[in-house]
Amino acid sequence: MTEFAWLVPLPVVIPLTAAGLALAMYRHAKVQQFITVTALALMVIVSGSMMIAADKGPLVVNVGEWAAPVGIILMGDRLSALMLTVSSTVLLCVLLYSLGQGIADSRKSPISIYHPTYLVLAAGVSNAFLAGDLFNMYVGFEILLAASYVLLTLGGTFERIRAGAIYVVVALLSSLIFLIALAMIYAATGTVNLAQLGERLAEIDPSVSIVIQSLLLLAFGIKAAIFPLSSWLPDSYPTAPAPVTAVFAGLLTKVGVYAIIRTQTLLFPDGRLDNVLMVLALLTMLVGILGAVAQDDIKRLLSFTLVSHIGYMIFGIALGSKIGLGAAIFYVAHHITVQTTLFLIVGLIERRGGSTSLSKLGGLAKSAPFLAILFFIPAMNLAGIPPFSGFLGKVGLLEAGVDQGTGLAYVLVIGSVVASLLTLYAIVKAWNKAFWQPATEPLPDADLPKAMTGPATVMVVLGLLITVFAGPLYDYSDRAAATLMDNDRYISAVLGSDGRGQGESTTLDGPEPVDESDLLDADVEGAVN
Repeated sequence: MTEFAWLVPLPVVIPLTAAGLALAMYRHAKVQQFITVTALALMVIVSGSMMIAADKGPLVVNVGEWAAPVGIILMGDRLSALMLTVSSTVLLCVLLYSLGQGIADSRKSPISIYHPTYLVLAAGVSNAFLAGDLFNMYVGFEILLAASYVLLTLGGTFERIRAGAIYVVVALLSSLIFLIALAMIYAATGTVNLAQLGERLAEIDPSVSIVIQSLLLLAFGIKAAIFPLSSWLPDSYPTAPAPVTAVFAGLLTKVGVYAIIRTQTLLFPDGRLDNVLMVLALLTMLVGILGAVAQDDIKRLLSFTLVSHIGYMIFGIALGSKIGLGAAIFYVAHHITVQTTLFLIVGLIERRGGSTSLSKLGGLAKSAPFLAILFFIPAMNLAGIPPFSGFLGKVGLLEAGVDQGTGLAYVLVIGSVVASLLTLYAIVKAWNKAFWQPATEPLPDADLPKAMTGPATVMVVLGLLITVFAGPLYDYSDRAAATLMDNDRYISAVLGSDGRGQGESTTLDGPEPVDESDLLDADVEGAVN
């Protein structure tokens, strides 16, 4: 598939280039908007094309003239292409929503900062999904950290600065743990290339390997908000502007989930910590949804449901089977779309009702019936009501758990059902208080601009399309899971049959890859031994 490999770097190059152009045009708001929208639209097209091409085989690019394992590798397979397609679509819709809300034009948030930062965030997400080595993945996470802190503190209010500080401290802790893991990995194996690690980690001392695995899970678990590493999320996300909260809730935790999927399947396929992950998945589901049930603010309620539903994804990963992994991948794609949609609609609720506190809202079903419909559809989808995609994803996970047949798997199946019922209860409570019961005080006379309701409606439709085309998407997720279970194919695509880095790859800028493996063989063999 080398003829399509040129697609792979574009999801990183396009937003970074556009960020520079947008920053240069900081005096021209309309030009900045045009650049940002165009860049993200191109990302959607490129990612969709890559998704089609990657279905026929992985796409590998050697950045520069350095071949793997020495050089930087970008890998586009079914999983990364699917994540990129969903993410870029969500990023575009959220941007259009934010333009309608006027966040970029607010006096409290300079336009010269918003658009370039948003594009840098998009580049960081893409880089993390495409990284073919752990250090490049770390770089992607750090790009996300820098951009997300700026977006989280837009407006400079006390609440946002406080939430941003909590977020940065937690993110830096995660990054520090990731760096320690990288140092141990390089000391033990002599490489951070994922394909090469897939071969070498099995050869090192098992006690060292499990320490490395634990450190990576700890670092990614913080980013994915897995219990007990999730307490920072409900305090950080709700204070940000609605579009920022939406894109954070939809995407950033899923980058952590993606990293767990990639490392667990490629680097640690023996499943030594699967039982630990299953226990954490159960606790994440139950503790998260119990927190949601106790909330009076709809933003915090959704933040806790976000934590809870991360547990479903970890459940699928922990099963260690193709059916479980396929269901988890499908659920990630579903959840990115639905969770982002709900936070966008909450922004509309706040604008129409003047608050996100359920005790202060009411009567919205009568005063804003279209808004009621917009909220109801993704809310039922999140709760897993048939025939929505949330129901299909959960059924797939339950089927995988029953197929596993272990006692712990059955406990997870029961816990998943309980968490789903509690999600329905929390959502119905929010619906009843915000939309059905009479308002305790007159609602503000605020309009719902079409420029905001339009993108939110598009997101609702996208969620419905995932339901309509659940069959093909689920099949694609199953094929992605099969690819992940076949480590030899990934390794061969990057390193080639001789392990020298030629593989099915192409260079980014023309010259033939320089194979430096001979220069490192002695050092690498010494490090492994």
